Amino acid sequence: MNTTKRGTLKKWILWIVLIDFGIFSGWVMWQVGYIGIWQAGLSSPGAQQILVDLVIAAGLICSWMVVDARKRGVNPWPWLLVTFAAGSFGPLAYLLWREYSSVPEAAGNQTSIISTTT
Repeated sequence: MNTTKRGTLKKWILWIVLIDFGIFSGWVMWQVGYIGIWQAGLSSPGAQQILVDLVIAAGLICSWMVVDARKRGVNPWPWLLVTFAAGSFGPLAYLLWREYSSVPEAAGNQTSIISTTT
């Protein structure tokens, strides 16, 4: 697959995930509210394990975003704050920004979540 098609496919996938997750998150917020989401995450040992797992994953993603944004000469704080407040919306927004951004990455410093070596 050429890079133009791959880039377009990535954009479509990111938009679909962001929109679908946004709709689902909006429905959940409507049902239980922001505090209710946290209460559910603390309601049992199983729910606590999932919450801790998601916090660890978000921390790892945030560390990657900081490195990637700095290599591009961009301030990572807006995406980190969105991640802290709204979870996956921060990394999804950052990945979309990367797809549409004209900010080049420094030569030799390419980072990717998924390595595509052929």
